[in-house]
Amino acid sequence: MTTADTSVADLHTVLNALADPVRLEMARRLHDAGRELSCTSLYDTVGKATASHHFKILREAGIVVRHAAGQGATYALRADDVDAAYPGLLTAVLSAAHPLPAP
Repeated sequence: MTTADTSVADLHTVLNALADPVRLEMARRLHDAGRELSCTSLYDTVGKATASHHFKILREAGIVVRHAAGQGATYALRADDVDAAYPGLLTAVLSAAHPLPAP
């Protein structure tokens, strides 16, 4: 099952979602992987509840899509959709992002 709105949010919402270092790191990991990843592989600096909050913000901004996978979930970057709405934005932001230091 996919949980997604098909639209990308307004520019302010997208930029706000990517302004947080944890959310930026989640998006960067998805971008670098080039495929869906399990939710647990996208965060290691915050707890599960905090990560869920960050995933929600990324979903509502239209940056990621969630796919149910058994009792867990995977996430995919909606790079094509974001690029269609804001050409070059996601690539520029994510290519400038640096990995967060390990905890």
